[in-house]
Amino acid sequence: MNDLPKDPMMLVGVINMKLRDEYDSLDELCASMGIERTLLEQKLASVGFEYSEQNNKFW
Repeated sequence: MNDLPKDPMMLVGVINMKLRDEYDSLDELCASMGIERTLLEQKLASVGFEYSEQNNKFW
């Protein structure tokens, strides 16, 4: 996650953009970018975001 924004509000925007434009799932994004899914979800949950598999985005 070194190349991603540290600020969770900016991070959710970047992640959602990548999910929308480049990846079909959070697992695919995490595998491709070398991100631990649990850590990403925890960081975004700390500011109120939850991943929706159905919508393939955090909200």
